[in-house]
Amino acid sequence: MAKNIIMLLRFAAASEATGRPRTSFYRAIKAGLLPPPIKIGEASAWPSNEIEIINKAFIAGKSELEIKQLVSDLVAARAHAA
Repeated sequence: MAKNIIMLLRFAAASEATGRPRTSFYRAIKAGLLPPPIKIGEASAWPSNEIEIINKAFIAGKSELEIKQLVSDLVAARAHAA
């Protein structure tokens, strides 16, 4: 059985994966529609599984309120990962 590999996406990859340019990407984070990055030293990155989950929610037509709750849940789950 293959393990799910979670990659850490730097901005360019996360932006490309969501189809959002820089300004729109950071506005979505501020609005709670995308999770904030995690810090890796001086760098920032986004867990690939979180970006995938958010993309699937947008594709499924979830409301902004539902996506905000999903983002909140994903960020809270970071504390319990590992």
